[in-house]
Amino acid sequence: MNQKNKGSMKSEKLLFKNSILLLLLFFLMALGCRQQIAAKDKIRGKWHSEDGKTRLTITQKEFTLDEGDEPIAENYFVKGDSIFTSYQGSRPFTKFTIKNLLDKSLTLVYPDSTSVNFMRQ
Repeated sequence: MNQKNKGSMKSEKLLFKNSILLLLLFFLMALGCRQQIAAKDKIRGKWHSEDGKTRLTITQKEFTLDEGDEPIAENYFVKGDSIFTSYQGSRPFTKFTIKNLLDKSLTLVYPDSTSVNFMRQ
C-alpha cells in the first residue's frame, strides 16, 4: 500500500469512531431529557401535607405553596432531584430537594432542611 491509501484508511476509521461516539452521545442526552421530563410530569398535581396544614399545587408552569398565608404562585424548574422556584423569574432561586417521589406521595426537603411529607389529593 502506498502512503495515500494508509492515510485514507486512518481517516475513515477515525470518522467511523467519531460517528459512533456522536450517536451514543445523542442517545444518552435524549434519555436524560426524557427522564427529567418524566419526573416533572410526576410531580404535577395537587398535594397536601400529612398534617393538613400545607397545600402544594404544581402545574406545568407554577409551583404554589399554601401554608395558611396568602399563597404565591412561583415559576419553577426541575434539575436532577431538585425543584428551583423563583418569584416572577427573579433570583436567587429557592431550592427544594425531592427526597422521595411516588405516585401518591412526595417528600420535599425545604431550604431550611425541614422535611415535609405530601400526599396527592
